[in-house]
Amino acid sequence: MNYLLQGLLFIAPLGITAYIVYLLFTFIDGLLNDTLEQWLGIAIPGLGIVIIVAFLVLIGFLGQTFLARPFKILFARLMKRIPLLKVIYSAFNDLFSAFVGKEKKFSQPVIVTINEASQIEKLGFLTETDLEELGVKDKVAVYFPHSYNFSGELFIVPSSNVRTVDVNPADMMKFIVSAGVAGWHKDEPVDGEVIS
Repeated sequence: MNYLLQGLLFIAPLGITAYIVYLLFTFIDGLLNDTLEQWLGIAIPGLGIVIIVAFLVLIGFLGQTFLARPFKILFARLMKRIPLLKVIYSAFNDLFSAFVGKEKKFSQPVIVTINEASQIEKLGFLTETDLEELGVKDKVAVYFPHSYNFSGELFIVPSSNVRTVDVNPADMMKFIVSAGVAGWHKDEPVDGEVIS
């Protein structure tokens, strides 16, 4: 029975990961599969993904050139005129920029003291240090991802309760999302300085 459980522990994460990769592959490849099959007359597995990746790389390259600037300005003006679309677009734009943009927001892992008496602390990411527009002083914004979920909460906490953590942000996210099961690399320090 022990070997059965060990085998399950070994194969389950591998199998689930492979299955998720397979589902993503078939979904993305299937987006263009019918159209490509009509044009070429044959089905080539993976061609849809190659075309989508090449298209996104091309869009990313063109988006960085001066040619795209007028279109960006025009699109921004259009979004400002449509209130509901403006809110949705800006929220998703900020979210994606926080993860992969030039101004990554989840780049500073922190430990926040939640309860002084019991010394309960929570791991998160410092996202904003200046909250003057909210009329809040001596506080910062910290994002706390949920474990085993792709969601989280934003807390406004006293800056004196926040300490930076000198670890790789990706490792911190993995540690939090896995509820600590992922562990740490042995050569990485954990504690940092207090935010002032």
